[in-house]
Amino acid sequence: MSVEIGFYGLAALLALLALRVPVALSLIIVSLVGITVMFGWNTAIGMLSSTPYEFIAKWTLSAVPMFLLMGFVCFHTGLTNGLFNAAKVVFRWLPGGVAISSIVASSGFAAVSGSSVACAAAMGRIAIPEMVNGGYKPSFACGTIAAGGTIGALIPPSILMIVYGVFAQVSITQVFLGGITIGLLTAVSYSVVILLVSWLRPDIVPRQAVDTRDITAKQALIEIWPVLVLGFLVFGGLFSGFFTATEAGAVGAAGAILIGLVLRRLDGKVMKAALLETLSTTSALLIIGVGASMFTLFLSLSGLAGFITSAVTGWDPSYLQLMLVVVVIYLFLGLFMEPFGAMLVTLPVLLPVFELYDVSLIWFGVLLVKLLEIGMITPPVGMNIFVIKGVAGQYASLVDIFKGVTTFLIADIVVVALVIFFPQIVLILTGS
Repeated sequence: MSVEIGFYGLAALLALLALRVPVALSLIIVSLVGITVMFGWNTAIGMLSSTPYEFIAKWTLSAVPMFLLMGFVCFHTGLTNGLFNAAKVVFRWLPGGVAISSIVASSGFAAVSGSSVACAAAMGRIAIPEMVNGGYKPSFACGTIAAGGTIGALIPPSILMIVYGVFAQVSITQVFLGGITIGLLTAVSYSVVILLVSWLRPDIVPRQAVDTRDITAKQALIEIWPVLVLGFLVFGGLFSGFFTATEAGAVGAAGAILIGLVLRRLDGKVMKAALLETLSTTSALLIIGVGASMFTLFLSLSGLAGFITSAVTGWDPSYLQLMLVVVVIYLFLGLFMEPFGAMLVTLPVLLPVFELYDVSLIWFGVLLVKLLEIGMITPPVGMNIFVIKGVAGQYASLVDIFKGVTTFLIADIVVVALVIFFPQIVLILTGS
């Protein structure tokens, strides 16, 4: 009977999500009602009163607001603005060099952000006008930045990876190391797309290099020193084992604030904006996490998680069959759900299955984030597309931006296939 209640609860959750009820509220309602039906109102209220503290009190989660604060301070003080100019110095000689520079700059911004939305917004304001003025087709220029923004959640410090590490109970540092390789692979694949489009369709991407001799290597280095310093502090300490993820976030946030003060770009107004965005984003993530924790407990008590695991065992799918199902699930969810919601709704069901099949949870976490980020550029709810529309809507319509991102979606599918067939691409730096 409890398993049936679990199925009813899962169906109710999908129905609430389809009705656009907020993810956190949907998870909490289903869990509360399900526990009440199985064990009574007092047990459900007990769960509701204890779960928020049990989840939020996890020390590792304190890394989330720290890294978010670092990213928002960097964004609002313009510490990352020089990344685009620095990238142009190196890649200006290539066909499509400005677009490739925007991808490289997005990768650099990712190292101090952890958010694909922030990455797309920051690069969109800087790079899209220059690409359009340089002869790029506006839809492709906008699509390039929307796709490049997804790298923001792949290269550490990724907020998605931190939350995954907490839920899956795996080393966040190890997941970060895996994210470096898939982030760089994504950046390379996007650059290849730009080069191919430049070669095949010069009417979309100009073949001639853009003259940026007014930007010298010395000037570019001066502009990006804040990012280099922060990267050295955060990643040097984190990957050497000197810092935990939380300590690295705190050092990064303090470093960003100090640099902003030294450069006289950080005042009370900017700090207030960064703090408010950090608080609102952290609150949204944590309430979804609380709902997901309650839903995990509900599935466990109903026996549905064990039932699904047994069903998969009985089906005995091959590795490729299992991965095909997972890819289809997340690509579908990416059409109408934001990444955190899609991840936390599905992890309670999928993690036991992957543990049963002895699949590396570090590898799966990195692949999962990649699949979730594809959803950021797929219609109809591709968040990065709407962000680009907001910052550069005068250049292209929503439909045009979705068209411009299509070729990058093909590159994403290729990257996913490579990671599935060759897991060591992700695990090579983790030592697994």
